[in-house]
Amino acid sequence: QVQLVESGGGLVQPGGSLRLSCAASGFHLDYYAIGWFRQAPGKEREGVSCISSSDASTYYADSVKGRFTISRDNAKNTVYLQMNSLKPEDTAVYHCARAGLGATHCEGVSEYDYWGQGTQVTVSS
Repeated sequence: QVQLVESGGGLVQPGGSLRLSCAASGFHLDYYAIGWFRQAPGKEREGVSCISSSDASTYYADSVKGRFTISRDNAKNTVYLQMNSLKPEDTAVYHCARAGLGATHCEGVSEYDYWGQGTQVTVSS
């Protein structure tokens, strides 16, 4: 059974940091591109970052570039999202997702087929 479970969210002050984890089970994470998405209340879901499995290339939305870092630990079957210099506008539910159709590179992803339940990130003073 394929599962993705996010953790690491919470309440943090502006300028603070959090590290989100996306633990995969039921498949080998190193064979798939993995994406992070977020959705704030009343807003559309936004792609935040992606990491390829084929060459470990990474991609970031302009809104988080330079502040967020995506990484993977294949031995732990886990993808991480390190978030630094957090801003109130980063407040959202963050989800990780597996690339569908066996896509191994972020540029080749046409859909995501499995999603985690999400973890809440709140940036507020």
